[in-house]
Amino acid sequence: QFRGGGKAHGPVVRSHEHDLPKKVRALGLKHALSAKAKSSSLIIIDDLKLTEAKTKALIANFEKLGLTNALMIGGAELDVNFKRAATNIPNIDVLPIQGINVYDILRRGTLVLSKAAVEALEERFK
Repeated sequence: QFRGGGKAHGPVVRSHEHDLPKKVRALGLKHALSAKAKSSSLIIIDDLKLTEAKTKALIANFEKLGLTNALMIGGAELDVNFKRAATNIPNIDVLPIQGINVYDILRRGTLVLSKAAVEALEERFK
């Protein structure tokens, strides 16, 4: 029926990944946050806001703080101007608090949290 023959039970595409339990994922996040705090690469600022979306001005602010490789975690809603300005900077990631994950925390050298993000994390781990 098929030219050259066919396989009766050919290969099946499937995923072999495992889901981690919620407690293990939460423990990993706690451990990543505490590792950043221990190594003093955790910065807490008031708010992630800019008056206008200018990348050059944001780069100047980051140089004052000494940030070249950082992850910025804001509140539930990110400031549009800050997000637009930070998107063009290499090695800088900006996430809302819902998107916080262990991989991004460990991938970047410095973790910058806003006060809203700290409050949300405290509420999450109560």
